[in-house]
Amino acid sequence: MAKHPLSKKVAREIQLEAEQIARSLQRPGQTKEQTRLISRGIQRGIETYRRQQAEKARDFDKELKRQKKKENTQENPAPVVEGRVVNRQHWLPWVLFASSLAVIVYLISTGWGH
Repeated sequence: MAKHPLSKKVAREIQLEAEQIARSLQRPGQTKEQTRLISRGIQRGIETYRRQQAEKARDFDKELKRQKKKENTQENPAPVVEGRVVNRQHWLPWVLFASSLAVIVYLISTGWGH
């Protein structure tokens, strides 16, 4: 039943809680075995209740996520893709190319290589 140490701790806490409740409900003349059976029934009830509450919480969280996702898709509709493709190049490579050409022309015109 218990898969890791935390669930063993929780199971032990449930067991102790069930024993306390069974003792508080104990009638005069009731045997220890009867009290133990009542305690087990209470423990199963607590475990079932907690499982149901956890399942409800998970379902509620899933529904919230669905609602948020639905709201986001309604607020931000998918962008419409047009048939025309626009290729834009950055200006920096062209500026560097033009400036290097200007430097080469300057060097040739001043006779730097001679």
